[in-house]
This record gives sequence, structure tokens and C-alpha cells, in this order.
Amino acid sequence: MKRAGFLLTVFFVPTFAFASEEAISRRDGFLVLWQSIQRKTEETRESPFTDVPEGTLGYAEITYAKRRGILDDTQDRFRPDDSLMLEDALLWLFRTRSIDEIEKMRREDLPELLARYPLGKFIDAGTAAESPTIKDRTIPEKELLLLMQDLDRLLREEQHEVSLYAEKFHGDGTAFGETFDMNALTAAHRTFPHNTLVRVTNVENGKSVVVRINDRGPFVEGRDMDLSLGAFVSIADRAKGKIIARFERLGDSALVSTCGDAPVLYQQRITKDLRFIRGVPHSLSLGHSLTLTATRPFVVRSVLYPDGRSERLQDFVLKDERFTFTPSVPGEYQFRFGSIYGRSRMMRMKVEACDEDLD
Repeated sequence: MKRAGFLLTVFFVPTFAFASEEAISRRDGFLVLWQSIQRKTEETRESPFTDVPEGTLGYAEITYAKRRGILDDTQDRFRPDDSLMLEDALLWLFRTRSIDEIEKMRREDLPELLARYPLGKFIDAGTAAESPTIKDRTIPEKELLLLMQDLDRLLREEQHEVSLYAEKFHGDGTAFGETFDMNALTAAHRTFPHNTLVRVTNVENGKSVVVRINDRGPFVEGRDMDLSLGAFVSIADRAKGKIIARFERLGDSALVSTCGDAPVLYQQRITKDLRFIRGVPHSLSLGHSLTLTATRPFVVRSVLYPDGRSERLQDFVLKDERFTFTPSVPGEYQFRFGSIYGRSRMMRMKVEACDEDLD
């Protein structure tokens, strides 16, 4: 069930709020978007961009995204240090969120995508004739983060028709080569990546279940997900057959903890020569502390809390020192770390209040 909207032919964005802020680079901007979805990168035979060779910051993520069509640059150069333009930022934002098939998220599709998901304060052309179009302006990091938060909120609020599949398909192969088990907590979706965890909430009763995407579908007009029988009956009566639900995409099952046995991976590299020892986990249980040491001195520039509060730190941590942070509430924390020479990288950490933390 898609969000109602209208087709925009011309659209403008305000510049007054961010005009004085420095634009984020294409490399850093893409890594901010990629890290926010906690999607696993896989080895690929895709030829890398000539200016993002192996061993440089973002090589794995940028090359994998090129292979998946998220980055559509037709030339062999990515221009990683150029300023990120708003048009590219919006395209990458929609594509990393997998809101539609890649071939339906081209540059010419941006007006329709923005009609479905209005982001920020887009100004009508008739009242802002002097405002630059999205092709002509750069975007600072702060605005990029706000656009991400805005789209993610809209996606969490969006309602979808969800059905179930069970005995008829039990034991068959899925689109990703698995054997379908109707009793497992899995789901089929047309665009979410394989192994993505999604929290599905029944709008009628508020019940939720976390499922893993292991199949493609449904292919019935108007429906956005097929739940396995085990997942469906955990939030609704089987007799209903279909429900209206909300989705919250959590990330790859190998990177996201749901207070179970899923392995936790760590974010380690700030620059090519600066790495954390162990690093920042993608998820952490409430009541535990984050402790960081690195191969070289580093800077903790800022922390963004789950409630939107931002704390600017600029703490310098020497090679033999430690940085310790203890989350006080569950939610997502965003850390901006940097080298003493100015390069920086954002890392996100999801803090969960697991049952074991409440004992």
C-alpha cells in the first residue's frame, strides 16, 4: 500500500538553513548512508572505480554498491573527494533504503519518489524562483542526516498489506536458494536484500515479529510482503489471511543483534592507517559500556543520541589511552570519530534493552 502523492515536475529546496555549512564529500556522504542501513558487503568481481582502489577508505562499500546499481556513475571514476550534490544524495538515499527496484529509481524518477516521500521543506517553484535546483547545490552532513531521519520515519509510518504463505510452498526452494520452512520466522519481499531483518507490526493489535528476508515476492498487486506461517500467526489469526502492517528495517542478520544468538560485527577503520582495536559494535546491550583503543591517536568529535540531542566532544585520545561510553537509554547512537589530521567517519551503534539486562 503506497503513500498517496502527486507527480512533481519541478522542485526546489531551501538553502538558507545550511548555506554556511561545508558540503560533505561524495565518499563520506555515501559511507554515512551505507552505514545507516547496516547492510553487509560481499566480495564481488565488479571492477572498482579507478579513484577508489583496494585499500582506500570505502573501497568495499563503494565497489559493492556499484555492483548492485546503487551507484550509477557510468564513468570509471567516483570522484570521492568532490562535494556531494543533493541530487546524488537523494538517489543514494532512496536506493539504500530499497524502496523500489533499482530501475525504477533513476534520476528522472526523483520527482515521483519525492511525491511519495516528501523530504525536508521542499518549496514550490512559484514562490522560490531564485532557489537552486537539486542538481546545482551541494549538501552538508547535517542536512544529509536530517534527510535520512525524515525518510526513515516516513518508512516506519507507512502501512502495507501483508499476507501469508504456508503448506503449499513448504519445502520448496526460495529465490535465494534456501528451503522454505513455513514454521521459521521468515518473509518474502520484492526489494529488501537477502538476510535483512525486518520488524513487522500488526496495525490492528500492535503485535510485532522480527523476520528475516529469504525470498522474493509477493507478486499479487497491492501486497508488499508474504510472511511465513510461523511469523504470521505470532501477530494475527491465521483465518484473517492478510493484515495491514508497518515495517522497520533493522539491518543484515549478521550485523544486527535482536538479543539472540546473531553474531556481532565491529566497525574498526577510521582511515586506512587508523583502526580501532576491536571497534564499535553494530549493537550493544543496555547496561554495557563501549570501550575503544586504537592503533594511533584519534578524536571523538561528536555523539548523536537517540532523542536527537547532539553532543560535540572533540576529545583527543592518545594511543595508550581509552575512550569509554556508557549508553543510558536504548536506541541508536551515532559517533563521529576522526584522525588528528582531520579525516573523519561516522559509526552507528544500536543499544537494546534485552531481557537479561532487566534481571
